[in-house]
Amino acid sequence: MQDADIIFNYFSGLTTRQEDQIRALAALYKDWNDKINVISRKDMDNFYTNHVLHSLGIAKVINFNANAQVLDVGTGGGFPGIPLAILFPDTQFHLVDSIGKKIKVVTEVANALELKNVQAEKIRAEEIKGRQYDFIVSRAVTKMKEFHQWVKNKVKKVSTHGLDNGILYLKGGDLEEEMAELGRPYSMYELSEFFREEFFETKKVVFVPL
Repeated sequence: MQDADIIFNYFSGLTTRQEDQIRALAALYKDWNDKINVISRKDMDNFYTNHVLHSLGIAKVINFNANAQVLDVGTGGGFPGIPLAILFPDTQFHLVDSIGKKIKVVTEVANALELKNVQAEKIRAEEIKGRQYDFIVSRAVTKMKEFHQWVKNKVKKVSTHGLDNGILYLKGGDLEEEMAELGRPYSMYELSEFFREEFFETKKVVFVPL
């Protein structure tokens, strides 16, 4: 399995605590993945590239403010939410998934890392009531048009970041047709501009202001 140095090649200036948390991720996920399969066995060999660094692609597009509220929809085992919560310890992250065993993994990993800024909950995004967020993040859980329907009313009206509040979506491949279906303005950031690994050749962060 990879070690964490690949992360530190792209993200310098981390605290000792943040470095220790990132180093701890591999063993934690290997242990939990043996009990509850949330990451494919093949992917575990490239854990830091395919999951941690991929998640942190969002951090190449935006620096979340202290006390910002971020919703991670369909978080699975905790991606992109857990790596982002490590990088932005003063930002509040709400990680949701409809599958309880995945949320159990998220909860246990967050507890082991002592991440006080993570709330994990078994719930569908469209069932969340009475809460709004600065940003909604996700890793390709569905087509953007459907995803937009789930979250369009969950974004705060007032923006306090360099980007307007909205969706930051990790996805790969040719997205022109899918984004045309959405029929809204968007921006696309190629992760290959930030990371040199082959894995990122077709990977993108799609930003949809709401």
